Amino acid sequence: MTVSRQFGHGLRALWPLAAGTIYLNHGTVGVTPKPVLEAQDGWRERMERHPARFMLRELKPALRTAADRAAALFGGRGDDYVFVENATTGVNAVLRSTELGPGDEVLVTDHTYGAVRNAAAYACRRAGATLVTAEMPFPIAGPEAALTALEVALGPRTRLAILDHVTSDTALLLPLQQMIAACHAAGARVLVDGAHAPGQIDLDIPATGADWYAANLHKWQFAPRGCGLLWAGPAAQENLHPAVISWRLDEGFTAEFDWTGTRDPTAYLSFPAAADFMATLGATAVREHNHALVRQAAELFAARFDGPLAPAAMSGAMALAPLPAKLAATAEAAQALRDHLLDDHDIEVPVLAWSGRLWARLSAQVYCEVSDFERLADAVAAWTQEE
Repeated sequence: MTVSRQFGHGLRALWPLAAGTIYLNHGTVGVTPKPVLEAQDGWRERMERHPARFMLRELKPALRTAADRAAALFGGRGDDYVFVENATTGVNAVLRSTELGPGDEVLVTDHTYGAVRNAAAYACRRAGATLVTAEMPFPIAGPEAALTALEVALGPRTRLAILDHVTSDTALLLPLQQMIAACHAAGARVLVDGAHAPGQIDLDIPATGADWYAANLHKWQFAPRGCGLLWAGPAAQENLHPAVISWRLDEGFTAEFDWTGTRDPTAYLSFPAAADFMATLGATAVREHNHALVRQAAELFAARFDGPLAPAAMSGAMALAPLPAKLAATAEAAQALRDHLLDDHDIEVPVLAWSGRLWARLSAQVYCEVSDFERLADAVAAWTQEE
């Protein structure tokens, strides 16, 4: 797989990124393309021309149209999709709706996103349930190691498992279907945190076998910030309620989630424009380019700083790249280096301490080139010499 020459710095004009910034952090909060922002402005203008008519009469069908577009991209029926502010909001809705009690266990992994772990811990605390953590090895040898770690942690009291599709900090694409099958075989239902999946990998949500799937569309799928979705198959929609209860209580899955009070819905309504933008670039070409570029960049770091990498099959458009072993593997050291890269080099990239080493979580998007990652490596090397 090779990096496509149709992408690169020539496309930066389609995004409102500051001139001169090397942006290697698309995965954190996304970057919305200008055409999608213009579409959102159009929705906002339409709403403000007659707010009450729009919110009370026009919003519901517009949301359902956007949900049908999500189904066309990610599988299943539009009636099984609702929009939420972000994946964490969707996770909280499922946790709030899941009956737990003393003796029940909720299973997460040591790679689970911190906000999701907190939500699970809070749900367990209120119910008297126990939060159990499956410890996955890192660096990881392959998908089988992730599956084995999960199977070891599953038990007869596991009521709910929360699994990442792509882990946030460590950028690992997990063997989701096999992990879900193992959970179901053990009698546990599965909630997937798919925050990084739409747009980064080819995705058929119903085919994963999940009971619930929460995701962000404002990261790799190019929607405006604050656009996420929650999918639930018909059997999993019973007793599923939004995190905010409002007027439509007990009127059904889509009715409850489509109206949780007055809010700005234009990020949701702009999702079809984001899908159109992705289509103009070529969704498959984008995924293949980003994977090839981030893998090339990660291998550059591994060779330069003598460190391990996750298998290529366990990465999409993000990769955890090793930094020099001599750097202190602490949260404070990670933050100091990240601040230095941004303040002194105008390079935006997450730096984290994990498994006894510092790492950079690299994100490749179509506006990036390998020279961006080379400049990052040079800046890290210079910092290391000063330390």
